[in-house]
Amino acid sequence: MSELQRAFDAHLHIVDPNHPLIENNGYLPDPFTVADYRARLQSLPDVGVEVAGGAVVSGSFQGFDQGYLIEALRQLGDNYVGVTQLPDETTDDQIRHLDEAGIKALRFNIARGGSATLDALESFARRVHDLVGWHAELYIDARTIDEDLAARIASLPAVSIDHLGMHEDGLTTLLRLVEAGVKVKATGFGRVELDPAEAVRRIVDTDPTALMVGTDLPSTRARRPFADDDFTLLRQVFTPAEADAVFWSNAARFYGVEPKTAEHAFISHQ
Repeated sequence: MSELQRAFDAHLHIVDPNHPLIENNGYLPDPFTVADYRARLQSLPDVGVEVAGGAVVSGSFQGFDQGYLIEALRQLGDNYVGVTQLPDETTDDQIRHLDEAGIKALRFNIARGGSATLDALESFARRVHDLVGWHAELYIDARTIDEDLAARIASLPAVSIDHLGMHEDGLTTLLRLVEAGVKVKATGFGRVELDPAEAVRRIVDTDPTALMVGTDLPSTRARRPFADDDFTLLRQVFTPAEADAVFWSNAARFYGVEPKTAEHAFISHQ
């Protein structure tokens, strides 16, 4: 069997019913625990991919709860980091505590709510970056990004956009942001309205360091959940060197993660 492609799952959700969940637009997700996540990864080696780390992302239905995220990171281990939502009045000491627990990014959930708003984007994103080195992550439909907001996003010290910007009509705007240094997650193919193969090819052609992959598991509210063949599609689009960057090194660098040892790097068979 050929060597497996190492992957950093840059976008996954853990839904632990032992921690608070908040109904969002009438929706509450089914449980998806760390054990469920690990079980779902078992089939990925069949398409030549093995997950070696990732980013657990807070969803709108989790609001500002940090307990589930800290517990999930404790279970998943050193190669996993957290992406959290916080109110902008969160104190510096609270942010430092979360950083020590493995949280490395601040999410602005513009599409669903449940996070700090765009009014706090520059001040809050800059504060957490200056304080603990976190970047900002935006769940936003790229069609809604006008010239003013694009300039605000591009001015941030470090930022990524979820799910390929969501829609084909926002791709031109997204590519301009990539030119300005913004990173993009190739995630949620079952929720986007664009051709993922075309979008990822254009992003990598614009900036080879910009693109990161993720499963978006458990794919809450998506038209279809993540499929292993989503990763097959990506591997077919890229050269081996490009795939190494897109599947691992771009995200590992962005999140500050490297495997501690080969023994602990791969978890999908545990």
